[in-house]
Amino acid sequence: LGARNNISAEVLEGLSEQVERASRSEVSGGSFSQGPDGVADLCKIPEAELVVNALVGAAGLRASYETLKAGKVLALANKESLVVGGDLIMPLAQNPGDLMPIDSEHGAIYQCLLGENPKEVSKLWVTASGGPFRTYTLEQLKTVTKTQALKHPNWEMGAKITIDSASMMNKGFEVIEAKWLFGVQPGQIEVVVHPQSVIHSMVQFEDGAVK
Repeated sequence: LGARNNISAEVLEGLSEQVERASRSEVSGGSFSQGPDGVADLCKIPEAELVVNALVGAAGLRASYETLKAGKVLALANKESLVVGGDLIMPLAQNPGDLMPIDSEHGAIYQCLLGENPKEVSKLWVTASGGPFRTYTLEQLKTVTKTQALKHPNWEMGAKITIDSASMMNKGFEVIEAKWLFGVQPGQIEVVVHPQSVIHSMVQFEDGAVK
C-alpha cells in the first residue's frame, strides 16, 4: 500500500498504531494484526471452516500451509503456493475436499474428476489464450513495452498475472500446479493455445473419452 501510493513507512506505522488501539478498545472489542503473521492468524481463527487464498505470488504459501495445518478447508486461487511449496502443501491435504482449486483451469479439472477414477486419467489439457503477443514475430517481441504486456486480449486481471500471461510464465505455473493437485506426471499435461478462451481445461481418459 505504501509503495503503491507513495506513503512513507512512518505514516503507515502511525496509521497501524491508531487502528490497533481502536480495535482493542472496549467499544470495538476487536483485535488487530498485520503482515505475514496477521495473515497466518486470520487463517486460524476458530470461526472459519473454509479459507479462500487469493493472495498474489509466493506470499500465499504460508496462508495455504497454516489453513491446512489448522484442519480447515483450503479454497485455493494462489497457484504459487504449489509452485514453490507443493511438497509442503499436498501432504497436508490427504482427504477429499481438504483442498479445492478455485482458479478456472484447475477448478474445472477438479470438477471433471469428481466421481472418476484418477488412475484412468490419460492426460490433462490446459488452454492458454496466447496473450497479447501471440501473433508477434521474434523481431517484434524485441520492442514490446510494459504497457502492451498489460493489455490482455481477453481478461482484466492484476498486474502480476497479466505480465505472467503475456510471457506465458503463468501457464508454466499452472502446469506445475496441476502436477501437484492431481498427482500426474508432467508429460501427462498438455497446453494448447486457444485464443477464444471458451474452454479452460479438459480431462482425457484412457478409453479416449474427454470431459
